[in-house]
Amino acid sequence: MAARQRIMVVDDDPWFLRLMSHVLESMGYEMVPVQDVRRVVGRALETDPQLVLLDIDMPVMDGYEALQALKSQQGTRSIPVVMVTGSEGEEARAKALELGADDFLSKPVEKTLLKARVRSLVRIKAYHDRLAEHRRELEEKVDRRTAQLRDALQLLKDSSLEMIYRLSRAAEFRDEDTGDHLKRMSQYSAAIAARMGLDDDTVEAILYASPMHDVGKIGIPDRILLKDGALDDEEWRIMKKHTVIGARILEGSHARFIHLAETIALSHHEKWDGSGYPQGLKGEAIPLPGRIVAVADVFDALTSDRSYKKAYPVETALKIVREGRGSHFDPAVVDVFFNILDEILEIKRRYSVPWLKSPLRENDGGKEVQRTFPDQPSIFSRFISKRP
Repeated sequence: MAARQRIMVVDDDPWFLRLMSHVLESMGYEMVPVQDVRRVVGRALETDPQLVLLDIDMPVMDGYEALQALKSQQGTRSIPVVMVTGSEGEEARAKALELGADDFLSKPVEKTLLKARVRSLVRIKAYHDRLAEHRRELEEKVDRRTAQLRDALQLLKDSSLEMIYRLSRAAEFRDEDTGDHLKRMSQYSAAIAARMGLDDDTVEAILYASPMHDVGKIGIPDRILLKDGALDDEEWRIMKKHTVIGARILEGSHARFIHLAETIALSHHEKWDGSGYPQGLKGEAIPLPGRIVAVADVFDALTSDRSYKKAYPVETALKIVREGRGSHFDPAVVDVFFNILDEILEIKRRYSVPWLKSPLRENDGGKEVQRTFPDQPSIFSRFISKRP
């Protein structure tokens, strides 16, 4: 029988450790309790946990110091770390993020959210472990080849590892459809880029970079990100920071597609008429990849369920995109989007959208008829203005 996966919980509160033991054991995990935070690195090396839940507010050594210690050790730096705190402060989140935290939980811990975060991060750790094993196998092959091939493969490997690490750190575990959304919008973006005549390398770079457009949302508190309804002015001010946070996460890379992802993260909420954020860029001052992703992201968001709205029919979403031509969106990008609409809808069907099983037009006994969808009021102003 395979050994159970281990979750390390670091907290000086015995009651909290007992509570976490009950929850994690019920999920099938083995809990490794650590009450003395000074032992966190040693216990992590001894037990090799798939995840660490680390309290911030502890005596002798706080959670930030413990996080630094874990991320500075070769044997523990790849273990995902969830910071557990009684505060939702932006400064606490930003500091933990800069030190390498992968996610956040607030006390009192909500059981459903805890289970979702734990399962998601354990999967990420498994992906990282498989990638590390693949890296070791590649290294053995590289040793048998020429130095030139070794250098080329090493560069490819390093870029891939960097991408996986950054995505693991910042992936959203709050939306069950996040994975399919990222697949769809990245495919839309690449299809638009290809039809606009961009070279193959750039199209491929956009395909791999665009899924990281909202990576900065990891720095936004759950009370705002999961709010059921419109955001107030202060919440909206905080929400808009995800563009800058995302660019900071991705900055400084030598890999082309990650550098492009930084550009997209910062610019995909800019608007053609200059009313977007965070920089208020206008027209062609907005980088083209950002203009492309803006259309792809909004179309898929409109046709997807979100915590604050139900999915809208394709026809409604197309109407909203068309209405945004020349104000929200680059007219040239919108024109290309509609020119390849059949390809866009095929991508949507390919990634298992349950309510769209056939094209907008179908053949009925030799006669082509228009498919119809239930009418819903346009939410253009609320969705585009108050949700990223």
